[in-house]
Amino acid sequence: MSSHAAGTSNGGSVDAAAAGAARRNTRMPKYSKFTQQELPACKPILTPKWVVSVFFIVGVIFVPIGVVSLLAARDVVEIIDRYDEACVPGNMTDNKLAYIQNETISKECIRNLTVTKDMKQPIFVYYELDNFYQNHRRYVKSRNDAQLRDKRKANQTSACEPEKTTANGQPIVPCGLIAWSLFNDTYSFTRGNDNLTVDKKDISWKSDREHKFGKDVYPSNFQNGALKGGATLDPTVPLSEQEDLIVWMRTAALPTFRKLYGRIYFDLKENDTITVRLSNNYNTYSFGGKKKLVLSTATWLGGKNDFLGFAYLIVGGLCIFLAFAFTLLYFIKPRKLGDHNYLSWNRHPAGR
Repeated sequence: MSSHAAGTSNGGSVDAAAAGAARRNTRMPKYSKFTQQELPACKPILTPKWVVSVFFIVGVIFVPIGVVSLLAARDVVEIIDRYDEACVPGNMTDNKLAYIQNETISKECIRNLTVTKDMKQPIFVYYELDNFYQNHRRYVKSRNDAQLRDKRKANQTSACEPEKTTANGQPIVPCGLIAWSLFNDTYSFTRGNDNLTVDKKDISWKSDREHKFGKDVYPSNFQNGALKGGATLDPTVPLSEQEDLIVWMRTAALPTFRKLYGRIYFDLKENDTITVRLSNNYNTYSFGGKKKLVLSTATWLGGKNDFLGFAYLIVGGLCIFLAFAFTLLYFIKPRKLGDHNYLSWNRHPAGR
């Protein structure tokens, strides 16, 4: 009996040692509820009362938000004037491209805008372009961010084709199609005998000015080629202060977009007449684009945009409708609920 017990004991020790060695070799983690994913967890059961309550609460919250958003958007006052066709001389309406490409023809144009409702300062001035695809892959890639940040990397013009160097091989700063096609229409505003000064300070993102465009990087060889794409830049002003360029180089995602031109810090009254003297320089006629001037106020929610309000209203209304529909369905044709205890994935079978 003693020898048999000793053998059994030795065999058990060997088995235990082998199991320990196997565990060490396979690097098995020590057992815990965390490693075995046995910690308590939230397991909501989607009963009819729970589903109806959630839909109803979401609807009750979303509908008022949608109404408030729509009311805020309706408080925004906008004046939109499309001038690309109106500013073409009558004798050249059939050949707009020849008009815009002829440098001997004056591009000055005067437009009169009527204020439809009182506009409180600040009044935001935007230019809007249509059918201009700034999201085109080749266009978006035609820039060099390192060159824009650091003057020591001015020679880095890779990916800037076809506007990367001059005819004699000098690097262009800033290079690329985005900068080359910089918007160059200009606007000035008067109300009677009063000049409405346009403030162009801080129209770009602060992060762009401080991190993407260097304070020691100056334009050079820009728009010096035979074909000019847009506006020129002051070579004595660093790129971090050329805010029109910074705004333009934050490319738009859609073919119809607005970009901030400046702000007017004057209050305008209903029926005021605003005289706009503009230079119609930018060539949108070659690709069938449109140009618009936009004067707009803003609310706590931003500019005029009905989409957010309608989205909240539609989702909230749909949730309330589903709540009532599920409630009626539950009372008209109820279904017996099963035992939710059987839903546990780690439930031990009976008898073990």
